[in-house]
Amino acid sequence: MDNDLIVYTAVPVDDAEKLRLQEFFKDKYGAGSVAFGVKPDLIGGMRLVFRDRIEDYSLAGRLGSLKQRISSGEKLSGAYLEEEGAGRLKAIKRRFILKRPGLNSIDPKTGEPSHIKRKLANQGEKAADIIETPRRRLNALSFQPVKNAIGRVISSSDGIVEVSDMAGVKMGELINFHSGAYGIAMNLEKDYIGVAVFSGDTGIESGEVAYGTGKIMEVPVGKGLLGRVVNPMGIPIDGRGEIISSGHMPIEAPAPGIIERGPVNRPMQTGILSIDAMTPIGRGQRELIIGDRQIGKTAIAIDTILNQKDKDMVCIYVAIGQKASKVAEIEQLLRAKGAMDYTVIVCATASDNASMQYICPYAGCAIGEYFMYEGQDALIIYDDLSKHAVSYRTLSLLLRRPPGREAYPGDVFYLHSRLLERAAQLNESKGGGSLTALPIIETMAGDISAYIPTNVISITDGQIFLDSELFRSGVRPAVNVGLSVSRVGGAAQGRAVRKVSGRMRLDLAQYRELKVFAQFGSDLDASTRASLNRGEQLTEALKQGQYSPYSYADEAIILNILSEDLCPQVPPEQINRFLRLVLDNLMLSHPEVIFSIEHDDVISEDCHKTIISVINELLAAPEE
Repeated sequence: MDNDLIVYTAVPVDDAEKLRLQEFFKDKYGAGSVAFGVKPDLIGGMRLVFRDRIEDYSLAGRLGSLKQRISSGEKLSGAYLEEEGAGRLKAIKRRFILKRPGLNSIDPKTGEPSHIKRKLANQGEKAADIIETPRRRLNALSFQPVKNAIGRVISSSDGIVEVSDMAGVKMGELINFHSGAYGIAMNLEKDYIGVAVFSGDTGIESGEVAYGTGKIMEVPVGKGLLGRVVNPMGIPIDGRGEIISSGHMPIEAPAPGIIERGPVNRPMQTGILSIDAMTPIGRGQRELIIGDRQIGKTAIAIDTILNQKDKDMVCIYVAIGQKASKVAEIEQLLRAKGAMDYTVIVCATASDNASMQYICPYAGCAIGEYFMYEGQDALIIYDDLSKHAVSYRTLSLLLRRPPGREAYPGDVFYLHSRLLERAAQLNESKGGGSLTALPIIETMAGDISAYIPTNVISITDGQIFLDSELFRSGVRPAVNVGLSVSRVGGAAQGRAVRKVSGRMRLDLAQYRELKVFAQFGSDLDASTRASLNRGEQLTEALKQGQYSPYSYADEAIILNILSEDLCPQVPPEQINRFLRLVLDNLMLSHPEVIFSIEHDDVISEDCHKTIISVINELLAAPEE
């Protein structure tokens, strides 16, 4: 007898019962490994599938055997009817009737128990009489062979398993193996399917039994995940104990339709002055962060998470193919800043296989969607989708799919479009929640015309382009204003900021042109020198330290000072220190200005006068 055994039941078996049954079958049958499957058509009991035979202990099998004997015209003795009939009906009552409300209910016309329940309650009736009702039901049943999604492993290597005879399996279906491994069906060929395995293929051998689950992979969701670091399967990897989830959601789900969406008209403040002023982001928007490696893309994302404190925003940071040490540093930073209270980190590190990295962003998106459909606002950061595309390319090549441009498969656009389209602002009828997406793309030598960057740019609602030249010159964050754009965020920008930031992009563009022109001339007029000084002030003012986001009121005040050119005499290299002094003075001496801007979302005339008076006091004060 082969040691492999599959146990099918009518309903799922809990973990404790699985352990008990595994010990029982190992002792009684000598089974080495026991797997479990669900077949509702069994009604009750179980069916054991060995490699060489099937043993049926299910209620459906017993009813089928009884029907066959009745249909064959076999004359059953009274003793048989008395014993067998009573046993069958006892099983029906225990496993079928008592679980089916329709058969265990009160007749609405008479107010009495239903036909079968009434007969079962009558202890004086004989089994020969009682069996008439199940006999009629048996005759009405149609027993058709069921196609089981069961196959055998042909080959296993590099995280890809080929399985034969898996008729009826769907694309993306979760596949289980006897060894305990599992994966998803990614290739549906004529004679076999290709399965991408999550847990490695070390224990999978040729000839091993695999069976489909009929379900898409799901991840746990809910508030219990806040403050935790999990892998793409929702399993905690931070050593902080078990997660109590609110339920499960499939990692692949259709994006909200047009009718379900609402306008993007609420700001999502990053706390970064150069972004909130010139490339604002709205809740429900998809804004790409793009640039070369090591120039501050992740820093912008982390600053944005830090700025969501006390703003009723849930954050999901998805780390794809990152070093484990880097993810640990980010977690420690967020925890030290108190940001992990509203943040979930979904992590598939560089040491994880390509399958884990492939499903990682979809798992994070499912977690964010839960909060969106609960009427909350959520922010998800994909760091980064370049590595995600590489992992998908790896899987596709291992699955022997035909390569296209840059060896990527032909459906690589759909890879990211079906992910990013799930970010949305829902309308009020759907709860009014939102999911804001900040995908990150890494470029090579600033080439934004490469395959993956152009794909993602066409899907998103704008991009924040980080320039390596600006980064090396000391402008940090190194946002290239000319190449950065937000297609919908302007409509969601706060009134106080929108009113005072309109000229900034134009002034910076003029400054860049004048700076190039001034390199060829030695004698500049006063107007040109003033424009250059103002441009240098703006450039310096937009420099911002890492992990120090501005509040909304601080941004409005700084932009008001810069747009009105209220301190032209301040040297550019001292402008940041001067602005900080203004903000500190207003906070200590005039907190009503801060409160008014935060509450009314406008810089009133009184607030403007107060700001000017504080600036004049600081300018008139002797230097220390």
